[in-house]
Amino acid sequence: MRRFVLGLALVLAGVSVMAVQAEAAVYGAETFTLANGLQVVVIPNHRAPVVSHMVWYRIGGSDEVPGKSGIAHFLEHLMFKGTPKYPGTAITDTVAKNGGDQNAFTSQDYTGYYQDIAVDRLPLVMDIEADRMRNLVLDKKEVETEREVIIEERRMRIDNVPDAILDERMKATLWMTNHYSVPVIGWEAEMHELTREDAFDVYHAAYAPHNAILVVAGDITTAQLKPLAEKYYGAIPKVGVYQPRVRPTFLYPKADSQVIMHDERVGQPQWSRQIIAPSYNVGDRVDVHALEVFAEMIGGGSTAKMYRTLVIDQKVAAAFGAAYDADAISYGTFYVSMTPSPGATPAQAEAAYTKAMDAMLKDGITDADVAQAKRRILANLAFAKDSPMSAARAVGAALAVGETLNDIESWPDEITKVTADQVRSAARKLFAENSSVTGILLPPEEAPAPPPLSSRAATKGAKP
Repeated sequence: MRRFVLGLALVLAGVSVMAVQAEAAVYGAETFTLANGLQVVVIPNHRAPVVSHMVWYRIGGSDEVPGKSGIAHFLEHLMFKGTPKYPGTAITDTVAKNGGDQNAFTSQDYTGYYQDIAVDRLPLVMDIEADRMRNLVLDKKEVETEREVIIEERRMRIDNVPDAILDERMKATLWMTNHYSVPVIGWEAEMHELTREDAFDVYHAAYAPHNAILVVAGDITTAQLKPLAEKYYGAIPKVGVYQPRVRPTFLYPKADSQVIMHDERVGQPQWSRQIIAPSYNVGDRVDVHALEVFAEMIGGGSTAKMYRTLVIDQKVAAAFGAAYDADAISYGTFYVSMTPSPGATPAQAEAAYTKAMDAMLKDGITDADVAQAKRRILANLAFAKDSPMSAARAVGAALAVGETLNDIESWPDEITKVTADQVRSAARKLFAENSSVTGILLPPEEAPAPPPLSSRAATKGAKP
């Protein structure tokens, strides 16, 4: 049972606020909830008089109605089109004139908006975000123009990038009927059909305090932020109660698939593999922490074990990496990627990888390997939490998929507890029990050389 330290319950201007701080103190974050359901998180960092202000909505590409792929990302774009109070380009112009930087992003499981700005301008950006949470205005012609913008974005970011095309095909193959198979930006044929009404359907259903999380990181305290949150966000009426999203956990029987793609824009072959894995919401969390250590151990930089084997010792690969995304409402994904060395084919590189991985899973995971990987993980965290933006993104993303602040703050402790036996067990289960897809990106196939002229002449003159 995880324990929380409960702070003082306040009732100010009709808004109920409860401060909660996790027992551990990775970020030193505190959270309280307004009466309308908005969760507010404060991450103090007093190194500079700036803040990262982020609003997260619990809706992403995987929450879309079938046939409306890309609508969550489309709405993200349209949120910058203004309100009666901030019409036209006023949102963008106002933030820029006050020295701030802003942007937004959409994933499979959430959508986020942020501003990096001086702390004395925080009330301004809070007013902007609170206003467009409830007062968005969408002109039909602007919607049509912006739809062309996202279609062109797809062409630029996906259709013109061989790696991205292959990744899209791999995800579709791996996830099948799971919504993670649908690209966040959308399928182009469906993007052409997205309408103003589609955008407002999502906006009215999901853009509300009870479905949002406000994270402010930087030169501020909970005592300073509470009255601001109450003033700007607390005034928004309560329209619902947060309901945790439940995604299907059905998986088809284990199958290992392969996608091979040739493209004239490819100069150097690439090899990659994606494997369905447990997440913080699906599966055994002990395995999740163990796989985080395993990913760092095999592919977390030039000192990682598999990197040294394939790149430095055998020289069959020019680059090797591994990553693990467990922040998901449905299953997570384990990634492995490799660039074959010049002169080595993807098949040769894959054979070397398979042999090295089999040996590692058999008896190659030592206490020393695990200890070294855990030290690297914790060192990386120490650097990441120094940045208000990095801290706000890490905390916000985890909360948006259903983790708790205590899960986040106690994460280093859980990593520290991971043993070599747990890493071996989780890694063996990963490869033995879960479906995977391998992607191979190659230059164009060479056309066969024409036969010698004498042979062609003889063939031409021959009778059947």
